[in-house]
Amino acid sequence: MSVSKNRYQAERWLLTAKEDMEAAQVLLERGMYAHACFLFQQSGEKAVKALWYFADEDPWGHSIKRLLSEFPHRNRIENVDDWLEWAAFLDQFYIPTRYPNGLPDLTPGQVYSKEDAERCREAAHRLVSACEQWLRAQ
Repeated sequence: MSVSKNRYQAERWLLTAKEDMEAAQVLLERGMYAHACFLFQQSGEKAVKALWYFADEDPWGHSIKRLLSEFPHRNRIENVDDWLEWAAFLDQFYIPTRYPNGLPDLTPGQVYSKEDAERCREAAHRLVSACEQWLRAQ
């Protein structure tokens, strides 16, 4: 793929990541914390996948930490350890926020709190912003 097409695909994924963050914020404000946590996780995942598409690579999977760890240009990311920390935190919210059998005896809506959603928002914001800055520097 050409550099311009790679950038175009990356921008599409990054835009969708930002839209997920906006939707997650609405859910947080409505008290739907489990759903907000999941969408904040999705925003981080899509932002990291934007990096892969920019690099003309095909990302696979949903673990943000793994996607970052295996990113072909990981060595060009400053403060990658911070990125990995945010990614590992968000990865915790991929499955149990969505399925009642992901948690013992309770539903996600009964478990996840405002504080959880706010922490997810912070990690997602940092990760999406960092991905956006990295893409702009390329």
